Amino acid sequence: MAAPEGSLVAAVLAHSGRLDKEDLGTRIGQLSRRVEELKDEVCDMINKKYSEFLPSVQSAAELVSQVDELSRNIDLLRAGIETEVQRDLNVAVAECTELKQQLERDTLVLSILKKLQEFDTAINEHNTALLEKKYVAAAQQLEKARSSLKTLESRKGFELKILKALRRELILQTESMLYHLGEEWQKLAVWKLSPSKESSSLEAVKHSELHLHTVPSKEEIAGPPVAAVLQAFAVLGQLHTKLNIFGQLLLKYILKPLILYPSLQPFTEEKSDVFILRFKSEEPEFDHSSPMEVFDKIQLIFEGLHKYLLNVPLEQPAGGKKESRVTLAELLGEIIWEELSDCLIQNCLVDSIPTNSSKLEQYIEVIKSTEEFEKALKNMQFLKGDTTDLLDYARNVNCHFANKKCQDVIVAARKLMTSEIHNTVKITPDSCVALPRLPDPEAGDHLKTQKTSKLVHSDLVTLENGTKLSQNTFSLPTCRISSSVEKLMELAYQTLLEATTSTDQCCIQLFYSVRNIFQLFHDVVPTYHKENLQKLPQLAAIHHNNCMYIAHHLLTLGHQFRYRLTNILCDGAATFVDLVPGFRRLGVECFLAQLRVQKGEILERLSSARNFSNMDDEENYCAANKAIRQVLHQLKRLGKVWQDVLPVNVYCKAMGTLLNTALTEIVTRIAALEDISAEDADRLHSLCRTMVEEGPQVFTPLPEEDKNKKYQEEVPVYVQKWMTFKQLMIILQANLQEIVDQWADGKGPLAAEFSAAEVRSLIRALFQNTERRAAALARIK
Repeated sequence: MAAPEGSLVAAVLAHSGRLDKEDLGTRIGQLSRRVEELKDEVCDMINKKYSEFLPSVQSAAELVSQVDELSRNIDLLRAGIETEVQRDLNVAVAECTELKQQLERDTLVLSILKKLQEFDTAINEHNTALLEKKYVAAAQQLEKARSSLKTLESRKGFELKILKALRRELILQTESMLYHLGEEWQKLAVWKLSPSKESSSLEAVKHSELHLHTVPSKEEIAGPPVAAVLQAFAVLGQLHTKLNIFGQLLLKYILKPLILYPSLQPFTEEKSDVFILRFKSEEPEFDHSSPMEVFDKIQLIFEGLHKYLLNVPLEQPAGGKKESRVTLAELLGEIIWEELSDCLIQNCLVDSIPTNSSKLEQYIEVIKSTEEFEKALKNMQFLKGDTTDLLDYARNVNCHFANKKCQDVIVAARKLMTSEIHNTVKITPDSCVALPRLPDPEAGDHLKTQKTSKLVHSDLVTLENGTKLSQNTFSLPTCRISSSVEKLMELAYQTLLEATTSTDQCCIQLFYSVRNIFQLFHDVVPTYHKENLQKLPQLAAIHHNNCMYIAHHLLTLGHQFRYRLTNILCDGAATFVDLVPGFRRLGVECFLAQLRVQKGEILERLSSARNFSNMDDEENYCAANKAIRQVLHQLKRLGKVWQDVLPVNVYCKAMGTLLNTALTEIVTRIAALEDISAEDADRLHSLCRTMVEEGPQVFTPLPEEDKNKKYQEEVPVYVQKWMTFKQLMIILQANLQEIVDQWADGKGPLAAEFSAAEVRSLIRALFQNTERRAAALARIK
């Protein structure tokens, strides 16, 4: 309390400077009294708090003693439980577990004994039902036995030796059941087939019969046994197998033969206890039956089968759910319809597709017949309600027509391409492809056809600048082409004409089929006839003409039809011009390859002339003369082979090229000689005279001899080295002065054909080394 008191005093002293001396004593006294009062209050408060806290402390001490006592009691109780109660509890749990296991074993044994009893009961009842020919009940009991055995076999860790015996017994009973059912089925459906090895032949099929002993007799009330037999098969899960066998026999010996052989007619016969299905043969009017006829035959078959066999209701197990009721017709339809519909499409509907667009309207009858046929099969429950395989195919006739037409066109084209090339026809500038005249685009859709298009020509066509053009300016020159190629071109024109009257899709397909024809020709002909084109010069020439003939028509083929085709093709796609360079190249390459072969033979023959040296030797002269004769013979033979085949200008160029090859080789060999005696020169001149006299005779492009003289006189035009060869002959017989005169200081005819070095070389070979020779050589510059 000294601190507060001192602080009060300090406060008083702090303010003493502002207080009067009289008040100072009064205030100090008041403060002292106040301090005393505060001391008393504090002491009272402390005493009061202490008196209140003391009972709480005493109460807490009592609680602590009680908790300690309770804790000791808990420890005693825990110790008692862990020693006595836990031991008793463990004993009780062990006893409970043992009792539970014993109960489970007893329950398992009881269930197994129950299943064994069920199995035995089912087998006994099965045997009883089987003896009484209650096949459905017998099959059901057998399935109960199988279910009991399956339950027994599913018990893991509990195997019985008796299960093997039970399994064996079940298999034996099942096989016995199936055997009895099989015998009953064979009695109900009897097939009488031909013993012939070729079971699918017409003769074998004609003797096939199906006997159905399912006709109910008047005495029977419960109906024929066929339902019981089939239901028993269904219960045993063997109905699908039996129906599959029956369906395959039905397809092989009845349904497919009716589709494949128009002469077969179905014949049904109903007796008191059997329904018989057999065939009778009639002479067919056509090679293929119409779809209507085929549908009627097959519908007759199914109507008989439906009446006496397929209209049997069956209960089909559906995996533990409620059994679904179906007919035998539904099950058989699921098995054979896919194969039967494919056969009908491939061997009936495909053949009925028109080959001409004008007959497409008549195909409506086929569509209606197909629709009625499928409807009849659905009424007999052979087909499901959403099955429309045949009708979909028939309705899509436009697409199938286009595909068939395109396929037929390609097949016909390939047949022509693989036919003989040497059968030819003559083509002249006046020749026209036999095709109908196309009307103007504004003339409407009705086309009036003619046998051939007759083009009106005037003798001359006058251009704006006054130049006169012949009517044959853009015509193909006279030549021979393969008759097959002419037919191929006619096929292309006829196909495009067919496209003009077809639907848009068909038109596009036919147009591109024509393009495919020419692309196929480009690939097939050179490969298929490769060997003959390499060996036979005439065929190479004909192939050259064929390619040029096709290229000639391709230039305008698209333009002729572009305004008559579908709008899609009228925008520039209807063209064949892009194929023209390929065909020209194909023909030229083939003919040039043949020319190279002939050139090689000419050079090979001239190689046996012993370089035309030492002609004073009789043996050498004979070898050279023989080589010349062989070359001329080869050229004459080629001239005859190509006569009236190649166009005249091509013929003359080809023969000129080959003759030029021979002359060039002879000139080169003679010019390379270093020594030519006077006798050698005479004999060389004689050999060259033979070439000059007989060489032009190989130019015989036309069969008329008098017309060939014109081309024989124009040999220098086609043979580049002709004048060179004649100048060589002059040199061989000329003296030095005549040679110098022919040279004429590099301006004469000799200078036009030989170089100065070649002339000097010939002078050195022909003349001895004299001053006159030296003077002559000096003038040859």
